[in-house]
Amino acid sequence: MFFLADLLNKKTNLPAKADALRGRAEPIPTAASHFISGRSLSGPHPKGLETIQFGMGCFWGAERLFWQTEGVWVTAVGYAGGFTPNPTYQETCTGLTGHAEVVLVVYDPGLVTFSELLSVFWENHNPTQGMRQGNDIGTTYRSAIYTSSAAQYEAAIASRDAYQATLGRAGHGGHITTEIMPAEGFYFAEAEHQQYLAKNPHGYCGLQGTGVSCPLPATA
Repeated sequence: MFFLADLLNKKTNLPAKADALRGRAEPIPTAASHFISGRSLSGPHPKGLETIQFGMGCFWGAERLFWQTEGVWVTAVGYAGGFTPNPTYQETCTGLTGHAEVVLVVYDPGLVTFSELLSVFWENHNPTQGMRQGNDIGTTYRSAIYTSSAAQYEAAIASRDAYQATLGRAGHGGHITTEIMPAEGFYFAEAEHQQYLAKNPHGYCGLQGTGVSCPLPATA
């Protein structure tokens, strides 16, 4: 019992930088191209495209959600928001890397606005659950937005506040715990995780929203 409690604490509490796993200097092997579109996962991408990272719990279902969104050029899954360089999936699952499972979304702002992507994000998971998403428990499953520009950051904050008010009016008492901060890096997950649900159509997808729609934030 003592061991299980200690293990749970490690999975649900972010580690201090000094306590994080060391990781490695070299990136772990991953896929070169998107399983569906064939486009390069790491680029270079066409000029004018923008990037954003979304954490919505298990990244398998979240990635499918965004590769199906019109205006998205390419998606990839990986790890961000932590300390350990070039972590493996097994390492992130311990909770000792500090990373969240995220989807890197590369999109054309002329075809899909950032505010539309934010609505997809808010409506398709529960951002009030802290270090979990449904039955998936741990820091890796936390809700997160890691932005690539000041404009994205401001829009994400505005959308969070707007959605919090909307949740309140709908009688949903939860407080949004989504971590919103500038992106400080992205580590590609292993090849088997890239576009997982395209390769395994009946695989696990834990996405479940609150049932409350999100208004498009005017500032976005």
